[in-house]
Amino acid sequence: MKRISTVFGKSHQYYKQLGKQYSNGAFLPGCEFTPSTYKGASYEAIVKSRECLVMATQKPFYKKPVLLHEGRAQWLWDHEGRRYLDMFGGIATVSVGHCHPKVVTALSEQSYKLGHTTAIYYHPRYHEYAEKLTSTLPSELKCVYLTNSGSEATELAIQLARLYTGRTQIVALKNCYHGGTGIAAATTAMACYKYPLPTLPGHIHVTNPDVYLGPWGGSNCRDSPVQPGNRRCDCLPNKCEAEDKYFEEFQSIYKSLIPFDGKIAAFTAESIQGVGGTVQYPRGYLKRVYEQVRKAGGLCIADEVQTGFGRTGEHFWGFEGHGVRPDIVVMAKGIGNGYPLGAVVTTLPVAQALSKALYFNTFGGNPVGCAVGSAVLDVIEEENLQENARIVGTRIIEALAELQGEFPDVVGDVRGKGLMIGVELVADAETREPLPADQVAQIFEDIKDAGVLIGKGGVNGNVFRIKPPLCVTKEDGEYTVDALRSALKKHRESRRF
Repeated sequence: MKRISTVFGKSHQYYKQLGKQYSNGAFLPGCEFTPSTYKGASYEAIVKSRECLVMATQKPFYKKPVLLHEGRAQWLWDHEGRRYLDMFGGIATVSVGHCHPKVVTALSEQSYKLGHTTAIYYHPRYHEYAEKLTSTLPSELKCVYLTNSGSEATELAIQLARLYTGRTQIVALKNCYHGGTGIAAATTAMACYKYPLPTLPGHIHVTNPDVYLGPWGGSNCRDSPVQPGNRRCDCLPNKCEAEDKYFEEFQSIYKSLIPFDGKIAAFTAESIQGVGGTVQYPRGYLKRVYEQVRKAGGLCIADEVQTGFGRTGEHFWGFEGHGVRPDIVVMAKGIGNGYPLGAVVTTLPVAQALSKALYFNTFGGNPVGCAVGSAVLDVIEEENLQENARIVGTRIIEALAELQGEFPDVVGDVRGKGLMIGVELVADAETREPLPADQVAQIFEDIKDAGVLIGKGGVNGNVFRIKPPLCVTKEDGEYTVDALRSALKKHRESRRF
């Protein structure tokens, strides 16, 4: 991998004096931007404030949490001037890069012109943005409702489905994450996000079609550059046995869990599970489920909160990779590049069901949010970021697969598409038992110390999540894999003693 001899015109020795910023002895890829000097509260004051004033559930990453100060493109700087390669993008939220000039300009100019008005008045930004957003979707999906978050968008989508169908049952997959509020939390099926409170009724969860951890799956089941290396399948050409088995499991809910006429309001699924650990399904699974749901009069909801806006590379929307057309699309995160924005897009008949009462959001569709969302769409197109996600993401996935070959005893699976990538760590490659939390935490810490920020996910917290801004380069990807390699080598050495 190419090494950069200087960073910001500073020597290697300068950065070593900062406290061994790069524990693997390598330099981060170059960056021309010079951050400002941090002049805020001390680290100690921030820690104390966090402990006293912020709810304890908002737990930061790392043994010594990072205090971030400034960001540009794929880069972040902490309060001491250390530079980090952001390979998590604020949980797949920073889509076009931190503080992108075009997005910042759109936000600033609109703020000076008209900062806020609600949907009780017309303003041109909403309608301009709605046209631009829906032009990326199938022609039937033309009705937009803008929200402030993905959780709110999920709530609205489910409410729409129930109002339109006149039914209540929502079917989702185990291991899914659709949000943390009310209905969205009830739809979510991960124990770590469940409080010891009564769950709202009307939610059914079916077997998750996970071809790596699930009961069925093999070496050619998912739409990814790499397949589960330690699982072989006996599938016939163009016929996936895992797909058949998981679909049979889905059909069984009609015999055991759906009351009365066997009809449901909706089925909802992420195109690739995000918080659940970048889990991909058998190639034809969603298409068959959509067909089954529609036969029973239900609607199909695509959760594109993490997979939308070009992140999967091959397509602008994750559901396109499954060959399906949803009735409702839920989106957030990358839609606003970090600005609090979400959306529900659906057909006109479904949208009209919301007219049975008043539904109102004070901030949804505000002029600034619309200007930001519009600028994000422009940048994705102008800078060809979807194609960049495909090219760079594929190379990262392939390089991680090579890394798995070097560390087969701990890297159980590498998966994903575009810049939606997961690396599952295991204690036993055959049983796929998850690597203990303390060991995962140390590897995670060592990657951070090498100057790379990634995420964690999965029900056991043993899946590294790589979901960077779409502007990352091949060199960034190479450095990321190198940082993982160094951390895994250190882990291997520690286990020898």
